[in-house]
Amino acid sequence: MIKQKDFDIAFKGLKQGKHSFEFKIRQAFFDLYDYKEFENAQLLVQVELNKLSTMLELNFRIGGTVEVLCDISNESFDMPLEAEMELLVKFGETFNDENEEVLVIPHGEFKVNVSQYIYEMAVLAIPSKRIHPGIEDGSLESDMVDRLKALQPKEETTTEETDPRWDALKKLLKENDK
Repeated sequence: MIKQKDFDIAFKGLKQGKHSFEFKIRQAFFDLYDYKEFENAQLLVQVELNKLSTMLELNFRIGGTVEVLCDISNESFDMPLEAEMELLVKFGETFNDENEEVLVIPHGEFKVNVSQYIYEMAVLAIPSKRIHPGIEDGSLESDMVDRLKALQPKEETTTEETDPRWDALKKLLKENDK
């Protein structure tokens, strides 16, 4: 079973410089947050930690797929997901995560938990409108898509004759523009 502490990055014994960490994210991770907007998450999160003398720089990169429902056809499909984020970790008197780009942790702390940042990054990377690729290229065969096409308003082609007086005025305007 997955736990929050599985996403702790212990930086106390690390030398100054860059260090890499990887986390494989599956659906059980999102179940910790009771998030049900997608299923079958297959994500890889790479975290590069740059340890400096007074702070830490964390660069997150996420890639993979999640299974979502199409907003038009209600068919499920694997949506590619990619996102990047930077986070500065500074040391202070008390814990403070009010700023989304800067995290302040108490002096003497030896680890930082990145699970909340991974969760937010993944959830915010999902577009608000999710459309099955088969709808965009016309290859999806679905009853729902067929019904929507049948209910689509028909285009009316009108062959109304225009008033010849207006046509004469338009002609005058075009001649004056020259």
